[in-house]
Amino acid sequence: MKACFMGLGYIGLPTAIIAAKHGVEVVGVDINPKVVEKTNRGELHIVEPGLQQILQEVVKAGRLKAISKPEQSDVYLMVVPTPFKGDHQPDISFVESATRMVVPLLKEGDLFIIESTSPVGTTDKMAALIYELRPELKGNIHVAYCPERVLPGNVIHELVHNDRVIGGIDEASTRRAKEFYALFVKGTLHETNCRTAEMCKLTENASRDAQIAFANELSLICDKAGINVWELISLANKHPRVNILQPGCGVGGHCIAVDPYFIASEFPKESQLISTARKVNNHKAEWCAEKVKNAMLQFELHNNRKPVVAMMGLAFKPNIDDLRESPAKFITTRVMQNYNNAEILVVEPNIVTHNVFKLTDYQEAYQRADIVVFLTAHDVFKTLEWSDDKVILDFCGIFKR
Repeated sequence: MKACFMGLGYIGLPTAIIAAKHGVEVVGVDINPKVVEKTNRGELHIVEPGLQQILQEVVKAGRLKAISKPEQSDVYLMVVPTPFKGDHQPDISFVESATRMVVPLLKEGDLFIIESTSPVGTTDKMAALIYELRPELKGNIHVAYCPERVLPGNVIHELVHNDRVIGGIDEASTRRAKEFYALFVKGTLHETNCRTAEMCKLTENASRDAQIAFANELSLICDKAGINVWELISLANKHPRVNILQPGCGVGGHCIAVDPYFIASEFPKESQLISTARKVNNHKAEWCAEKVKNAMLQFELHNNRKPVVAMMGLAFKPNIDDLRESPAKFITTRVMQNYNNAEILVVEPNIVTHNVFKLTDYQEAYQRADIVVFLTAHDVFKTLEWSDDKVILDFCGIFKR
C-alpha cells in the first residue's frame, strides 16, 4: 500500500513516519523546499522527542520520501493547516488546494482522507469537488474524515495508542478508512459518519477551552481577592468530583485556540458558552500584558530607571517549539511594542533562532532581569530558584506563588 500525505507539519510528518514504520510506503508532500530537503536527510524540522530516530530508519529503508508534488498512490491524506480568516471565519482553502492537487491522480478504489481540523460539512464539500472534476469517480472511491488527537511531546505513543474517530461519506468509506488506520493504530477505531467525526474534533477542543477558561477566570478573581489560585485549585480538587485545570497566560496552539471558532461561526446563536470561553481566554493574555506594563511602571517610579525584563517562554505549551497562536508570543510582542526603550530579554529554550525576537539563554535572562515574567511552564524554568530581589510575575505556575 502506498500513501500520500499532503502536508508535513506537526501532524502530517509524525503520522507519515509512524505509518512508514508500520510498513506503509509513504510519500510526504510539502510546499516548503527546506522541509522536503530536511526530511529526506532524516532531519526533523519540528521538536518531538524520539521521532528523528524513527525518521532516519524509515528514510534509510526507503519507506518514506518527501517531495514537492503528489504522486499516484492508494491513499491520500489531507494534513494541511486550517486557519481562520478575518472575524474568525474558518479558512479551508488549504484543504481545497491540496484536494485539487490530488484529483488528477485518483483512480477507482482509492481512499481519500481529511485529517485537517475542519468545519462541519467540509468532507462532503471536498467529495462534491472531486466528483465535479472527475464525475466518473462518484461511487468508485472512498472518502472519509479522521481527526488527529495527539499531544505534542508525546506524539509517538499517542498516534499509535489513542482511540480514533473515523467517519466516511458512506459505510463503505468508513470501513475502508478503518482498515487503513488499523495498520498502525492500536487504539480503538470508532465508526461514525463524516459530519459527526468533524463535529467530534471541534467538540473535544471547545470542551477543553471552556475548562481552561474557568481556571483562567478563577485566576483573575483570586488575583483581585488576594488568594493564591494554585493553592485554591489544589484544595478544591480534593473534592472527589472536582477537577479544575491549571490557569495560564491564555490558550494557544492550532487546536484549542482555533477550533471553537469553527463552531461559533456556523452556530452563533447556539454557541453562547463556547464563544464566552474564547473571550475569557483571549482576555487573560491581554490582562497578563497589562500586569507586566504596570510592574514596569512601578519599578521605574521606585528605582528611577527602566527595568530589565525577562519574558520567559514563547511556545504555547511547555517543552515544545510550537508558537502557533501562542498567548506568550502575543504578550511578549505587546510588551515590546509598548516599551521600545526598555531592555527586554526574550527566552525560548526550545528554538535556536527567531526571525522577530533576539533570544537569550534562560539562566542569563533570569540572572540579569529585574522583572521576570513566566509565560510558559518549561521544565528547565522549574530548575530556577525563587529570588526575593526580583519582581516575579508567575502566570504559569513555575513557583505557584
